[in-house]
Parts: sequence; C-alpha cells; structure tokens
Amino acid sequence: MSGITGKTIAITGASSGIGAATARHLAALGANVVLGARRADLLEEVVDSITADGGSAIAVAIDVRLREGLERLVETAQERFGRLDVLFSNAGSMAISPFDDLQVDAWQQMIDVNLTGVLNGVAAALPGFRAQGSGQFIHTASTAAHRIVPTQGVYAATKTAVRVLSEALRQEAGPSLRVTVITPGFTNTDGVGVGASAEVAAALVAQRDAIAMPPDAIARAVAFAIEQPDGVDVGEIIIRPTAQG
Repeated sequence: MSGITGKTIAITGASSGIGAATARHLAALGANVVLGARRADLLEEVVDSITADGGSAIAVAIDVRLREGLERLVETAQERFGRLDVLFSNAGSMAISPFDDLQVDAWQQMIDVNLTGVLNGVAAALPGFRAQGSGQFIHTASTAAHRIVPTQGVYAATKTAVRVLSEALRQEAGPSLRVTVITPGFTNTDGVGVGASAEVAAALVAQRDAIAMPPDAIARAVAFAIEQPDGVDVGEIIIRPTAQG
C-alpha cells in the first residue's frame, strides 16, 4: 500500500504542536489517525476538529515513558482499523538548562520521553509490522542533533541517539519496512521552553516568536515521507526556518 489514503497512522505527542498539525494534515489526506498523548482533554479537541471536517480519528490517552502506553496505542489501531501502517513517535521534552543548574530530573525526563519513548514505540509496533510484511517508523529528532549549542547538551544527546537508533533499525528492517527521521529546526509550538530554566525559557520563547516556522511545515514533511511508493524509504528530512543559523 502506497500513498496516504486509507493508511492507519498512530501519532504520539498529538495533543498540540507538530503532532496535532500532522494529525489534521494526514486525516485531510484520507488517513485513519490514532492519536496518543497525556493531555486527554486537548487530545479529544484535536479528534473532534478532525471528525468535524469529515476525517477519521480516535484518541488514546497514554504516557510514552510507559511501555504499556505504546502497546495500548498500537493495539487500539489494530483493533479499530485492522492494522497499523505508520507509527510517528513525535512526543518530546525540551526541558533544557545549563549543566551547572544540575536539573537532573529534567535530564531524566528528556531521556525517558525523547529516547525511551521511541524505543517503547519500536517494541510495540515492530512485531505487527513484521507479521503484516510492511510498516513505517517515523521518529522526531531535532537540528540540535546536528549543531550542538550551550544549554541543550542533554536534549541534543537524546535527539542524536534517536538518529542513531533509527539508522540501526533501518539497517535491520529489511526490504519490507521503512524508517524515517524527521529533523525539525525551530518550530512554533507551545512546548518551547516548557521545563527549561527561566532564563533559557525566556530566550527560547523570544526566538520562537521571532523566527519559528509553523507546525504545518513539519506535517507536510511527514506526509512526503509516508506517500512515497513502496520500496522507497526517505531516511531523514531536515527542515528549518530560513532565518535559523
């Protein structure tokens, strides 16, 4: 199956930002979207907006840090639509700060969400993809994995790890599965600065308001990777504002 129409696509971090924009975009193109996030109320709002426009969407309240959450997301997709074609592991934490702040809990949160969350998705979806002989993993990384800057050391490390594990998964996947890394630059989402130190958060929000691109730009990149013909795997898409250094 190629294209997007009729495919079942699960998305984590789907209650806002990139995840919500991608859900709306893919549903408008005819996909069945299964949306996962912790904020159930916002998740339902996204589902309601999609179904009001004639799209197909359901919500599953999950925490990607917990293996059972991803298992429930995948199982719901399979039970409701008969299969899962794409898992977009998009949930992320950008709780950045200087190392001297010793925000150890924030470091752990980024590891648990950005890295363990992706691995939990692989563990949940891979058996089903193998059984049906097709499937696509899409993982959100960051331009922070390509250009390291102060205050983003741990965040960049988690996103670099996502790129590494995605490439290893691609090499093991064989000819029937696809693995894509989506690498956004500065994107206008409400998650910018959340959990960061006050000084860093203020700087991030100011930069977001000055140069950030809309989440729809990432949604279109995700769609491009999914709609490729069978046998074509888009390895990584780096997309950033033209003003970003």
